[in-house]
Amino acid sequence: MTEVKERRKHPRIQDPDIGIQLSAGGFDMLTQSLNISASGIFCSVKERIPLMTRLQIVLSLPEKTKQISATVLNLEGIVVRENPVMNKDKIKHYDLAICFNSLTYREKTKLAEYINSKISK
Repeated sequence: MTEVKERRKHPRIQDPDIGIQLSAGGFDMLTQSLNISASGIFCSVKERIPLMTRLQIVLSLPEKTKQISATVLNLEGIVVRENPVMNKDKIKHYDLAICFNSLTYREKTKLAEYINSKISK
């Protein structure tokens, strides 16, 4: 049996508490993350968003305590995978993989800090 080598460069966590707003070309939709890394996010949406669509993304990273407001990051990304999820021959929703592009140092640092804080628990 051959061993499959992990290709991801950044650790990935499952965190449904991350709020996401996606916008492009006149549409806006809200969703939550299924998983996230410093290079991208995986989420479900009700409407199809075609591959290679450029998105404006607002991530709301919850803070550890309720007294501190969430960290909000305004990012850009590209849909790199789009899979319809079926239920009895009907599309239930679409799972999207979105690759972040043009992250600033601050954005990448904030994401990495958040992810590492969840890994160390």
